[in-house]
Parts: sequence; C-alpha cells; structure tokens
Amino acid sequence: MQTINEVILFKATPHVVFELLMNEEKHAKLTDSKSKISKKVDGSFSIYNGSLFGKTLELKKDKKIVQLWQCKMQGWPHDHFSKVTFEFEKTAKGTKMIFTQENIPDKCYESIKAGWHEYYWNPIKNMLK
Repeated sequence: MQTINEVILFKATPHVVFELLMNEEKHAKLTDSKSKISKKVDGSFSIYNGSLFGKTLELKKDKKIVQLWQCKMQGWPHDHFSKVTFEFEKTAKGTKMIFTQENIPDKCYESIKAGWHEYYWNPIKNMLK
C-alpha cells in the first residue's frame, strides 16, 4: 500500500475550492459526470458516474474534508477503502490545499496519482481562471 502527499495552490478562496469538491452540482460541472454528494459526516458520495464512491468521516466547512474512497478499477480490491484528506489554508493569493491519500493498492498507485492531476487539480485550476 502507498500514500500520496501533495500541496496544491489554487487562485480562489478555501470556500470556492471546498464547494467544488463537496457541492454535487459544482462537482458534476467540474467532472462533467454524475455526482451525488452528502454534505454530512457519515454521509455517502458517488462521483464519476459511480466509479468512485465512499463516505465522509470528517467535515469542517472550508477547512477540512476526510473521506473513505473506493474505486472501480482493475487492481483495486472490491472491499478496499483508501482514506483521502483535503485540508485548506487561506493564502495571500488564494488557497493552499494539503492533500493526502493513504492505503492505495500498489498496482493502482501511479494511475491514481496521475488521475488527481488530470481529473481534479488541472480542471480546478482551469475552471478558476
């Protein structure tokens, strides 16, 4: 199992970035896919037309999101969850997001790491231009 640790800078407030991840309408627009997201602790989510899903463990509005994620992809065990943490800090130019994903199956690590950039970080940056 492997872990991703990254710091990503966005030119927007923590609230705007938080909402792109937790508001199902905004998330659907960002990902151009179906999204169902509960904004409650222990609430579930299903994104990318159901290929990624899980539940929220901790939620501090505009500050922190902690979730368990499961992924429908080759090499990802059917009953396995990965812990994902997004932490948001306001900066002079926007938001510093500290991202951690723990317990990623070795076979999926490279694909998952690249996927965050391709399907989240870059689209969020493009949307905020």
